[in-house]
Parts: sequence; C-alpha cells; structure tokens
Amino acid sequence: MAPRLLLALWGVLAACGASAWSPGTATFYGGADGSGTMGGACGYGNLYNAGYGVNNAALSTVLFNDGASCGQCYAITCDTSRSGGQYCRPGNTVTVTATNLCPPNYALPGGGWCGPGRPHFDMSQPAWANIGVVQAGIVPVQYQQVKCSRSGGVRFGIAGSNYFLLVSVQNLGGSGSVGAAWVKGDKTGWIQMSRNWGANWQALAGLVGQGLSFAVTSTGGQYIQFLNTAPAWWQFGQTYSTYQNFYY
Repeated sequence: MAPRLLLALWGVLAACGASAWSPGTATFYGGADGSGTMGGACGYGNLYNAGYGVNNAALSTVLFNDGASCGQCYAITCDTSRSGGQYCRPGNTVTVTATNLCPPNYALPGGGWCGPGRPHFDMSQPAWANIGVVQAGIVPVQYQQVKCSRSGGVRFGIAGSNYFLLVSVQNLGGSGSVGAAWVKGDKTGWIQMSRNWGANWQALAGLVGQGLSFAVTSTGGQYIQFLNTAPAWWQFGQTYSTYQNFYY
C-alpha cells in the first residue's frame, strides 16, 4: 500500500481561508475562442477532455515551478490602483487553471513579462476578457491560489511503451495538483512514480496486460486510491475516468 503523506500547507490554508492576494500582471493568447491554448507544457492535450475548458492560463517560470503547479487554480482580478489600471474591468474576478508555461523571451529586456522572478499569467482570451479591456493587451492584477472545483472524478491518460508507463493525471479538485503518485498492476505491489514533465508521471515497469490501479497524494496532502481504474485490456492513448476526486 502506498504510504500516506502528512497534511501539507494547503490543508492549513483551506482551514484558515484563502491565501493573501499578491501583485502580478496578465496578458492573453490563443484567440477569442481559446482554441490556441489547447495542449501546452502540462501535457493535458485537449483541455475540454481533461476537464479544464478555456478558463486557463500559462504561468511564468516563478509560478510554474517546473510543472509542479500544473492543475492549480488561481483567482485573478484587475488592479485599478496600478499603472495600466485604466484598462481594467473593476470588480470582476475570474478563476483559471494552470495548464501551460509562459517562458521568458530573452529578446526583450529582462526576459519580457514572463522573465525570471515576475509573477505573470498569460491567460486565454475568453478568461482575460472578464477582467481587462482586450485592446490593452496587458493589465496589472492581484492573484491568489484558490481551491479547484471540478466536475466528475480524476482522469488518468495512459501513454508510454511495453516497459515504460507515462500517466497524465487530470481534473483534480482541491489543490488541483499532484504531489506524489503510484501505480499498481494486478500482479504487482504499489510502484512509486516520478514526475516526467508537467502533469505526466512515469513508472519504469512493464504493466501491459494487467489491470491498473492508481494512488495519488495531492499537493494539499489528501491521499486517494483509485482502484481498478483501467481493465487488463487498457490501451496506450486512452484516458480512464474515476468517480473520486480531491477536496484539498
């Protein structure tokens, strides 16, 4: 059985209320319908199929945290008190999911808006239009991480090869992101996985022909076993849904 981890900081924040607001900036990409935001550095592919839709954002490096922030939710509101605030829609707040990386652009001074140390959200245009006037292009914001509310259960997308399993863990509620993950075949014990990239976790194991169970600890510290998620005849390229999800 996979070990249970101690309740992490998110659980403390959830008990005490939302974290404090922090200053940042926001731009948009992907077109008016958000179609250009599909895929991305978290590896979710089609964001509708993964449970996230178009209210999403690419995070600057300091927020992305090498993919550990994939799936987390952020409430964002325009900051009328700072330069550029005249392009805000005052009083509006939108919640987005982290689904991509906004890398630095070193052709610009300091790496541009997504340069090192800058908290920046490159949001889908539909999400961004809730808080800013599209003609502005960039607005000052206040943001905070918030609890994710999801429809349905956690999903596991399976890729890899006969001796290598790559699993995309999708649609997490609560803290929204994965802290640790395990896989178990019908003929094995629990095998601890490691993060490969984004929200993709790997196991160097040959599990073809075995039914698969998964166990996940969220970054909030909640541990859930997803037993008998995929039947013995599972296939690479398929995603398997569950009926369980995280509260923190």
